[in-house]
Amino acid sequence: MTERLTNRWNGITALAFVAAGIGILLGQPVTLLLSAVGVGYAAFAQPRTAPEATVALDRRLSETDPDPDDDVTVTLTVTNVGDQTLPDVRLVDGVPDALGVVDGSPRRAVTLRPGDTTTLTYDVEASRGVHEWGETTVLTRNWSGTAERESGVTAPGNIRCIPSLAQDHEDFPLRKQTVEHAGRVTTDTGGAGIEFHATREYQHGDPMHRIDWKRTAKTGEFTTIQFREERAATVALVVDTRRDAYVSDTDGVSAVEHSIRGARTVGPALMGAGNSVGVAAFGPIWTWLTPSLGRDHRARLRETLATGEGFGPLPSGDRYLPRQTIRRLRNHLPGDAQVIFFSPVADDYLVTTLRRIEAYGHDVTLVSPDVTDTDTHGGLVATMERSERLRAVRRAGIRVVDWDPDTPLRLALQDAVRGWTR
Repeated sequence: MTERLTNRWNGITALAFVAAGIGILLGQPVTLLLSAVGVGYAAFAQPRTAPEATVALDRRLSETDPDPDDDVTVTLTVTNVGDQTLPDVRLVDGVPDALGVVDGSPRRAVTLRPGDTTTLTYDVEASRGVHEWGETTVLTRNWSGTAERESGVTAPGNIRCIPSLAQDHEDFPLRKQTVEHAGRVTTDTGGAGIEFHATREYQHGDPMHRIDWKRTAKTGEFTTIQFREERAATVALVVDTRRDAYVSDTDGVSAVEHSIRGARTVGPALMGAGNSVGVAAFGPIWTWLTPSLGRDHRARLRETLATGEGFGPLPSGDRYLPRQTIRRLRNHLPGDAQVIFFSPVADDYLVTTLRRIEAYGHDVTLVSPDVTDTDTHGGLVATMERSERLRAVRRAGIRVVDWDPDTPLRLALQDAVRGWTR
């Protein structure tokens, strides 16, 4: 609680005495009368204590579990529960920073007699994460407005916006893998599968359906067909959450939000193909979900991407420690894990980071949401710098998916795959 003077009537006393002196010297009754009025105002404006904020709050939300972009109506009822009139009350509700007010106002100025009630109603647009309302700022002033008291009054209120994982998705093409589990990643090893790999001399115990009967009929020799094996991969979805990654598109949506949306699409596709999937926040606040499979893990993946501390909707104020972050990622990654890195590649440091991860023995694929704006000179420069960074990533042998977030990720992936196979 803070109490201070407003200095609203500063100088009124001095002006009143000046007017009185002039009136006496010049013998003008009107001037003397004006000075008397000024003295009256000065007496009224003498500093006094501002009244306490004797108010009770009740906050109601139209929905506590909305989908992204849904409008949530907030109704804040303020009641004077004291026995004195509050002549000047200024209210500012504690709207979470990550939520935007789209209709109405969270502010109000009002006079409240004992028992009186006022209501603020406004709408916010839901966004990913858990959002809790802070203290409502209540500013009370005395009758003359010369003193004010600022207080913070709390009332419960929060929403949980947990976006669903993608349901309609296509397989995400991974690089060759050699983990000994059934899956959908092709290898250079012959065995059971669906794609022809090679033939070899028949060995006792080979399945009859894998004998090349046509060749046997032609040459009299028994040979066994081998198919290209498909094995499961371990994949880490790594989202760039450094401050530089929170660059926004023309609609004000940050690249981090687009990256998380991409991870919500790629993760289910990989898990649906039998691969183990984990997730990491590559930024000031380390967040890690160990790769796994199954329905429970799918729920954990959804929750982590929505509410994980490292995936905040706004940049963290914590200090980013590059060496510590890359060391943590390296220590947590399973030795055979592939990395799908989501980043706008807004600085050269990210290019170096991707090269290092690749050098550590992890196959890397970069999915880069493009939030640059070519309508401005600064945007054109940013676009050219980003293009040069993507070329540097490709020269390092790293696959790149250059994604316009206004289009489905699968379209960008299809374009990228055509480039990979040329």
